[in-house]
Amino acid sequence: MTTKYKDYFERMIDNNKEDFKKFNVLYNKYIKSQDELQDQFNNEGKKILEIIRQWEGKLCSQTEKAGFGNYSTNLSEKFWTEVRKTYPLIDYIGVIVKKSPTQPEFSIKKIKFSSS
Repeated sequence: MTTKYKDYFERMIDNNKEDFKKFNVLYNKYIKSQDELQDQFNNEGKKILEIIRQWEGKLCSQTEKAGFGNYSTNLSEKFWTEVRKTYPLIDYIGVIVKKSPTQPEFSIKKIKFSSS
């Protein structure tokens, strides 16, 4: 038997297979090329966030009605932890990246250690 939040997470994925399948393809590309795909990730990620929030609402609604507000908050956090296990970059949906033409990109040079 799985916990309630894991069960809702699995049901969310199962009930929205096509949406998550499409998102997985983009997500895997986004991992490798975030700068080029940020706009597409934001646009297509909106729908996924809506689905996730709907299922979070379904999960927590019953406990809130019963007067267990603190339990509901913990349940929501556990649900989002489960989401982030599968999609660690989910919080990057909606990020706006602005590049200044006058400022160079920030970079850190590699440090070379010599073996003595």
